[in-house]
Amino acid sequence: MAPKGKVYRGSVKDFPGFDASQDAEALYNAMKGFGSDKEAILDLITSRSNKQRVEICQAYKSLYGKDLIADLKYELTGKFERLIVSLMRPPAYSDAKEIKDAIAGIGTDEKCLIEILASRTNQEIHNLVAAYKDAYERDLEADIVGDTSGHFKKMLVVLLQGTREEDDVVSEDLVEQDAKDLLEAGEMKWGTDEAQFIYILGRRSKQHLRLVFDEYLKISGKPIERSIRGELSGDFEKLMLAVVKCVRSTAEYFAERLHKAMKGLGTRDNTLIRIMVSRSEIDMLDIREVFRTKYEKSLYNMIKEDTSGEYKKALLKLCGGDDEGDGGGDVLTEPQLRGTVQPAAGFNDDGDAQVLRKAMKGLGTDEGAIIDVVTQRSNAQRQQILKAYKAHYGRDLMADLKSELSGSLAKLILGLMLTPAQYDAKQLQKAVEGAGTDESVLIEIMATRNNKEIAAINEAYQEAYHKRLEDDLSSDTSGHFKRILVSLALGNRDEGPENLTQAHEDAKVVAETLKLADVSSNDSSDSLETRFLSILCTRSYPHLRRVFQEFIKMTNHDVEHAIRKRMSGDVRDAFLAIVRSVKNKPAFFADKLYKSMKGAGTDERTLTRIMISRSEIDLLNIRGEFIDLFDKSLHHMIEKDTSGDYCKALLALCGGDD
Repeated sequence: MAPKGKVYRGSVKDFPGFDASQDAEALYNAMKGFGSDKEAILDLITSRSNKQRVEICQAYKSLYGKDLIADLKYELTGKFERLIVSLMRPPAYSDAKEIKDAIAGIGTDEKCLIEILASRTNQEIHNLVAAYKDAYERDLEADIVGDTSGHFKKMLVVLLQGTREEDDVVSEDLVEQDAKDLLEAGEMKWGTDEAQFIYILGRRSKQHLRLVFDEYLKISGKPIERSIRGELSGDFEKLMLAVVKCVRSTAEYFAERLHKAMKGLGTRDNTLIRIMVSRSEIDMLDIREVFRTKYEKSLYNMIKEDTSGEYKKALLKLCGGDDEGDGGGDVLTEPQLRGTVQPAAGFNDDGDAQVLRKAMKGLGTDEGAIIDVVTQRSNAQRQQILKAYKAHYGRDLMADLKSELSGSLAKLILGLMLTPAQYDAKQLQKAVEGAGTDESVLIEIMATRNNKEIAAINEAYQEAYHKRLEDDLSSDTSGHFKRILVSLALGNRDEGPENLTQAHEDAKVVAETLKLADVSSNDSSDSLETRFLSILCTRSYPHLRRVFQEFIKMTNHDVEHAIRKRMSGDVRDAFLAIVRSVKNKPAFFADKLYKSMKGAGTDERTLTRIMISRSEIDLLNIRGEFIDLFDKSLHHMIEKDTSGDYCKALLALCGGDD
């Protein structure tokens, strides 16, 4: 099955002693009568190669005069049906169906177009074009041209020609010229010459392009991906990044796509099915290997914990084996959280106090020196500097900084000089003072802090404002929203592991409250909502992750989606923040940071607040989620969206570019 001289790296092989008529009969019997034997269907189909499945379809037609795919569609349902039916189609026809679905109706599934056209070989592209013509009596290029636009359309059309050079002979001169042309078309040009990017990335051989990328790094000092993110935008940018990833390593590209499809709660099943089907006879073993190394968990394990029923069994058969070392990983475990700001080595509080005094003394202020000291010290070290400054000069460092700095930079530097609890207390107080309440700040802080942090905030709030946080929250909010905030302000969330029996019961309450299950209990709706609130506000994070998984099994819905649909206003936003924080806190903050800088104008309050509050906790994880979710680095977005000393200070906290 592998080309001559090439080792086969698929997970599905030809079945030995194969008999198409015998298999056709077995499938006919599995679907005969009332109900179907799904286990028998999945066992047989996932253990035959695609070529053998096509022969089974022909034998079934000869024996019974019926269309096997139509019978399978009739007998099976949902995701399992989609997976089995996809396996029955030849690869080119499967790709053709995916692309037809991606461009049919209102809206286009650009991610599907990008994945297929960026990753297929010339021969696979030619087969796809022919299969599309045969199946739909339409021209694929014409359909794509009619459904896309701009440079994105142009690059798709180039890829559709299937004319990428395939020779392994590489000219060093041409490598240097292409790298230089790409640099001149982007980084060194006012505006971008997209045509050069399209020509070089769309036509040159993979071997040649790998050397071009190395040369580009050498002459520009940055990887080609970073330039693409800076110079291109939208779907065109995503397509070019996918092409670069596939040139570097197709297996790594698909490992990343699979991980994204299953990360968090709620699964992108179309992507999962498409990749598991299309790569099962090409490079599934390589994908598994990359997946295990990159994510420290096996693809097998992730599928096992993210899917259920016959659908899961079929996917696991296509995966072909588990690569976990000892005992496997658990998708519900907490990732290791890492900040970007560490305690400075060789720290000298008195020396830093002197540097800061010198920076503010006399005419003008040396903002650069202030930024260097404040952003490169941990919060505990900054507290020591405050004391040393007072002892050395008899002055209040905070007051001096306030009089010397202004605007966004002042807010950032002064925020960094407060303890985390003082800073959060101040943000909460600002959110409730005066006319109007900033609910989004209340939600962000209260929904994401742990018990220890909440206790410290309560103490700092009392000390600074001589009143209880709980009282201010109560007098400034109302209804269920008030109850949520007050419950979170108590800081008494369980901290133990999951309890599976309890998780099942809790999932039932969640389903009943969100009207996705029959109310089998005698509880009134108010009592149900109280229990729902109690579950989300007091159960431990590991336990809630299990509750959300049980909820999916029970209802076939993701809890986040259900809350969006069934609830509204501040109550909905508060519950969503809790759910998203439980699922993946760094991703929650990455999303908030992205929204603070997206589009016209910057929400500097949110940007400043998150950069300060997460810099010593999980900003490194947030950076990782940011680039995963938005295909651009947090560093790059800050650089593009802010300016001057404020930008410099934020980049120092960000701690690097990804």
